[in-house]
Amino acid sequence: MSKLKLKSGTILTIPDEDAAITAAIPSDPVTFLLEGENVKLIPLSQFLASRQNKRRPAKIAITIRYSHEVLQAFKSTGEGWQVRMDTALKDWLKNNNPNDVKI
Repeated sequence: MSKLKLKSGTILTIPDEDAAITAAIPSDPVTFLLEGENVKLIPLSQFLASRQNKRRPAKIAITIRYSHEVLQAFKSTGEGWQVRMDTALKDWLKNNNPNDVKI
């Protein structure tokens, strides 16, 4: 059976081959058709684009200065200390306003 090979290397089946594969599905216990009202097939590019919109907002890399005590307290917790510091600051923001801090 001849196949259509795309520039990307993807090999597509021809209609006759596709029909033969579809006809053989009921006899294969581990294969099934993706069909029905609960299944919506979309192009991979569309799926990936929709996933990108649901990602958490990106973190921004900056240079900032902390006191030695604060930095050592978080660094001493081991790997992931930056995430813990970010989480602690987010938690603080839930109940505090940065404008209220007296310097």
